Amino acid sequence: MFEEADLIHRYTRKQAIEDGVLVDLLQGETAPLVKEAGFRLHVAMTATAFSEAVAPIGGELPPGQDLKGRLWDVLMVLRTRIRAAPDGEDRLHFKVSVWDGEKRREVPLWALCGPGDEGEPVITIMLEGED
Repeated sequence: MFEEADLIHRYTRKQAIEDGVLVDLLQGETAPLVKEAGFRLHVAMTATAFSEAVAPIGGELPPGQDLKGRLWDVLMVLRTRIRAAPDGEDRLHFKVSVWDGEKRREVPLWALCGPGDEGEPVITIMLEGED
């Protein structure tokens, strides 16, 4: 329908990662964890979801908490939801419980499996309300 239309603006997943809007979980110390959790697709989280559920960007975690443990929780809850989802489901809603140093709180998340920059399937984890 829009093949002949002029492209006004395009913001790619790669640009979002470079800008810090998305956190690429297949780069750096988190990459082996994502693979160990059984994910075969590229996985990224919005910076706000990462900050709320895994680790404050530029901040510190409460004593006894670490980035890998918190990310593992997010990935395992998502993996469990994926396995329980009906075939063809492209979005899943889930919650993770995090310790903020004083009490546990639930962080509502959702994940979307959609096309990446080249049309390949990718997973993006976001806070509820983000798109």
